[in-house]
Amino acid sequence: MKKIYFLIGPIVFIVIWELVYLSQIINNFFLPSPQEVFLSLITLFSSLSIFLDLGITAQRVFISLTLAIIIGFPIGLLLGYYEKVYASLEVLIDFFRSIPPIALFPLFVLILGIGDSSKIGAAIFAATLLIIFNTAKGIINTKKTRILAAKLMGATKKQIFGKILLWESLPQTIIGLRTAASFSLVVIVATEMFIGTYAGLGRRIIDFQYIYNVSGMYAVILITGLFGFALNFVFIWLEKRYVHWYGK
Repeated sequence: MKKIYFLIGPIVFIVIWELVYLSQIINNFFLPSPQEVFLSLITLFSSLSIFLDLGITAQRVFISLTLAIIIGFPIGLLLGYYEKVYASLEVLIDFFRSIPPIALFPLFVLILGIGDSSKIGAAIFAATLLIIFNTAKGIINTKKTRILAAKLMGATKKQIFGKILLWESLPQTIIGLRTAASFSLVVIVATEMFIGTYAGLGRRIIDFQYIYNVSGMYAVILITGLFGFALNFVFIWLEKRYVHWYGK
């Protein structure tokens, strides 16, 4: 039954799309039918060229997210453990977290050049701050009664950190990772539409826009959405696999 409910949303979306197309509320040139987009999807996958773009985008997202985790997770743990340090830096973290990463992309281009480094750097900036914020909040919001109980039983600071704080922070950390993954994809695809990109989903979208291949553009947008969905699904699986105890 749950699988059936899972299909309702996509079916309703396609039906509404088809109705809007048939009603011509939006010019059919700018909104092709679902069938046209589906045929463009088949053409893209049969030509195999889309796999290069998908692979390049996935590589950039993977690199940026991995580096963001390596940088952000330990910093978030430390800031969460030392609440006074976090309190002194909270305004700065919130300030930089509020800046749209795309607005800083020209700065990354000036510093890192027009290649992949600037794109990955902008994505790392966005993802790292989200991971730091959520990991620190996960540590800070740990139930104090569990910490107190551990202290009463003679647990050391190292044991409290490793056995309680680290595990208690995981639910919030996973949320941060899911959000960071989505932001990384958004930033990478958006920056691929700028200069210095030979391949990528963003590059393919903007190329199709230039030549008015509207159905192809929609097809690549759908591929991007499916990739983001798959990325999010990975973290949902990790959450169910390793944080299944949360809320019980």
